[in-house]
Amino acid sequence: MTFEQEWAHLHTAAAERTGMQIDSLSAEGGGGGGGGKDLVVHRDDLGAIGNDAYDLLGRLTKDGDHARVATFDAATALTNGNFASGSGLLKVHDNWQTHLRTLLDACGQISNHLDYSKARHAKDEAKVEGDLTRISVLTKYMQ
Repeated sequence: MTFEQEWAHLHTAAAERTGMQIDSLSAEGGGGGGGGKDLVVHRDDLGAIGNDAYDLLGRLTKDGDHARVATFDAATALTNGNFASGSGLLKVHDNWQTHLRTLLDACGQISNHLDYSKARHAKDEAKVEGDLTRISVLTKYMQ
């Protein structure tokens, strides 16, 4: 099959799959008529996950830093006492801090993103509903 033939086949198949539907869902969409929402975000679920990420962030901030001072002091004391393990312990301390900051940043980003997604979805839903209301009013006038 040549590129042109394959392209034409794909173009035809895509045209058959798509179409503008304002008032209803397709049979494959599982819906019946207008009024069903095809963009579904469970805000409660997002909020719960966001809260869990925020709680984890708080616990990690407190508990992840628990041994930082003691580890650093021990590494310094060992290094000052000419023990080779002092530099190794300092590397452990530094690596732990790096990974902890990375994990804290990730938890913060998850929490913030889910809060943003929840708020953004509510705004998008209100806009779509408002736009569809205007279209349905115009449709009544056109009949």
